[in-house]
Amino acid sequence: MNAVPDQPVVMPERLRVLLFVNGVGLFAFALFVGWQWFVALLGQLVVWPILPPIAVHVPGDARAWRMVHMEAISHGLLLMAWGLGGPFIRLTPRWHRVFFWSAIITAWLFTVPAYFNALFGTRGLAMGGAPFKGGMANDIIFLFGWPPLLAVHLTLALALVGLVRTLTNLPRL
Repeated sequence: MNAVPDQPVVMPERLRVLLFVNGVGLFAFALFVGWQWFVALLGQLVVWPILPPIAVHVPGDARAWRMVHMEAISHGLLLMAWGLGGPFIRLTPRWHRVFFWSAIITAWLFTVPAYFNALFGTRGLAMGGAPFKGGMANDIIFLFGWPPLLAVHLTLALALVGLVRTLTNLPRL
């Protein structure tokens, strides 16, 4: 049964699963980042009793590593929630695709640049660094912040539209 292209429908199962899979991917990224944060805090790789401590320098401060770790966890959870809540978001097939890509862009492009901020000691909040460390890395990270900044607003607006459509079609108690 094919849906009429301009009629709102429940989010397709494939998109819901792909949102959830990307959420799990961000959890895996959080684990990857968590190990680097752990080594950065200790200044050494500690895998006792398998290996003796090995001195390792991981750049960045604890605050930056905590930020990227929590970005990955938060956005991973949000993608999983969008995937699980997809049946409540009624949009046209085209707007479901826009919602999907906006959610993916938001999650990954808010998270991965934060990782590079931790590595390079930047913040990526303003071109040139503003009160923080500037340089090419900061400016590139800043530019990567624009797509998710726009996408997050689009994602939330579409979710609201889709949820209101579902709610208005449900019987009142």
